[in-house]
Amino acid sequence: MAINWNQCESVTRDPAVLSGAWVFRGTRVPVRSLFENLEDGATIDAYLEWFPGVSRTQAEQVLEHAAASLSEPAAS
Repeated sequence: MAINWNQCESVTRDPAVLSGAWVFRGTRVPVRSLFENLEDGATIDAYLEWFPGVSRTQAEQVLEHAAASLSEPAAS
């Protein structure tokens, strides 16, 4: 399932930045890095320390957006 990030104000993408990958707005930090680090056992606090350009609000909005997308009905 792909998440539609267009409605999440904390992220953006531009073909000239990281080959068009979704990044946290105002940074070059890929959104994928949050999920990869959490999957590897990192805490949000550790992630924010490692990527100081990402705010707690941005990280929380990304997680909330991803969680909300799980409850959306599947497109047919």
